[in-house]
Amino acid sequence: MKHLFYILVASVLLSSCGEFQKVLKSEDTAAKFQLGEQLYNEGKYNKANRLFTQIVPSYRGKPQAEKLMYLYANTFYETGEHYLAGYQFERFVTAYPRSEKLEEAYYKSAISYAALSPVYSKDQHETKNALEKLQLFANLYPNSSYMPEINQTVKDLQYKLELKAYSTAKQYNHITDYKASIKSFDNFIVDFPGSSLREKALFYRFDSAYQLAIKSIEDKKQERLEKALTYYNAFKKLYAQSEFIEDADKMNEDINKQLEQYSTNS
Repeated sequence: MKHLFYILVASVLLSSCGEFQKVLKSEDTAAKFQLGEQLYNEGKYNKANRLFTQIVPSYRGKPQAEKLMYLYANTFYETGEHYLAGYQFERFVTAYPRSEKLEEAYYKSAISYAALSPVYSKDQHETKNALEKLQLFANLYPNSSYMPEINQTVKDLQYKLELKAYSTAKQYNHITDYKASIKSFDNFIVDFPGSSLREKALFYRFDSAYQLAIKSIEDKKQERLEKALTYYNAFKKLYAQSEFIEDADKMNEDINKQLEQYSTNS
């Protein structure tokens, strides 16, 4: 019985594959649409996509085109082809601005572009592009049932940008390029005022200013010590209980001692 069962299964599979190949090679666009939709409904998105790809040009301007273009775009979405899904859904919303699928298409396009966002250490062009798409969706459908996921995705991508900017500034501090570090942390603090990394950014900006000051030539040392002191005060005002406060206080003591020398000499 087991052998009979396996034979029957194999026969069905071979028959199914044979039908697919036959329709794939035929010139019958209607048959390709019909089989493609059947395969789509069965969750066989790769095969459905192969059939839809062949017939999309033939259906432009026809009544069935809207349905076909949605199914076609969604085959990319379901198979994780994020760039093509985003692109095809963008084409769909442009071509069918009154479609009942419009909200879903905007959503899937935005989420697809968000999936292209790389790890924070790489160039974040795709992340910024995705944020624009997500914001567009939020503007168009502020009360959508998709908004919780949209908001969380925006938050995740924004944090990635924060982490990228913070890590760049911290790297400058690590390689002792203190001027670049201070400038980068200044930009970070302005660009991401509510960031969870703000405490660390303020501390390492102060640390960079301190290191720059104590290693400066004499002509620039006093001015830089005074500047570092303002960064200390900004950090202490906001984070007096910080885990970094002990180190910050020690650097501040050193700054004040060195500044006393200039007061004495004057």
